[in-house]
Amino acid sequence: MEERMNNSNDKLNKVTPSKPTWQVWWRLLRPHTLTASFVPVFLGTMLALQSHTLHFGLFMAMMIASILIQSATNMFNEYYDFKRGLDHAGSVGIGGAIVRDGVSARTVLNLALIFFGVAILLGVYICILTTWWIAVIGSICMAAGYFYTGGPYPIAYTPFGEIAAGVFMGLILVLLSFFIQTGVITFESILVSIPISILVGGILMANNIRDLEGDKEKGRKTLAILLGHDKAVTFLEWMFIVSYLWVVALIITIDSSLWLLLIILSIPKAFKAIRLFEGKKEAAQMMPAMQATAQMHTQFGLLMAVGLLLAYFI
Repeated sequence: MEERMNNSNDKLNKVTPSKPTWQVWWRLLRPHTLTASFVPVFLGTMLALQSHTLHFGLFMAMMIASILIQSATNMFNEYYDFKRGLDHAGSVGIGGAIVRDGVSARTVLNLALIFFGVAILLGVYICILTTWWIAVIGSICMAAGYFYTGGPYPIAYTPFGEIAAGVFMGLILVLLSFFIQTGVITFESILVSIPISILVGGILMANNIRDLEGDKEKGRKTLAILLGHDKAVTFLEWMFIVSYLWVVALIITIDSSLWLLLIILSIPKAFKAIRLFEGKKEAAQMMPAMQATAQMHTQFGLLMAVGLLLAYFI
């Protein structure tokens, strides 16, 4: 039965004869989510610069590998949501390559696997110059990316998606980026990674708030569904507040640089994200709020990294 349904889905997928353009492939990457991959790497590297000389090759390998893994995760999401019948031409927030642009589901899956393969090669380069323990951690991160929507019990269907995103795309990415430059993990590096980890989870929370009604109909049990729209928006607001207060606490308790206060420049974007969610119920209406949340994460993380860079030079 499932095989017949999958075959039927593939036939439906072939109704669009037009050749996909580069815009189709770009949307498939879901570029607004890629901030969760490059910002933590940049932050961890700038922190390492405080005490060590930058190894540019390791930095670029880590950056590209992280973006590839995040992109592949988005493609697995596209593939498995299609296979489960969850995506359709009117779905909001998806790349739409399969259901709207006529790209074969198998092509999307193969492309995700190719991205994983290139990330593995970059990981081998990183391991050769550092330690092979990186391969173990990298494999766990890649498995988390696959099982977010793949496998019999997808993380995306549970209330733990925000935690998984924060840990694997926030905490671990910052610490890995710091470690490959310095060879150590410090207490400070862990503390610095916390606010950006919270905000990575915030991107997913915003996504789940937007998709709340549709996900509920599909049987998902995300944290946003358990809380309900209004409480989920309040929860997201507190994720923002805690992230700002955490950086202030770093400055006070471990004598971090005052340049970290540059993050206050991202506060208007945080206010905008919350305001755009309030009173909205339709998924399409909440797309600007979801995008503002991702932009807030980008601004916060880059401003924090710039603050560390300025502390190094000044």
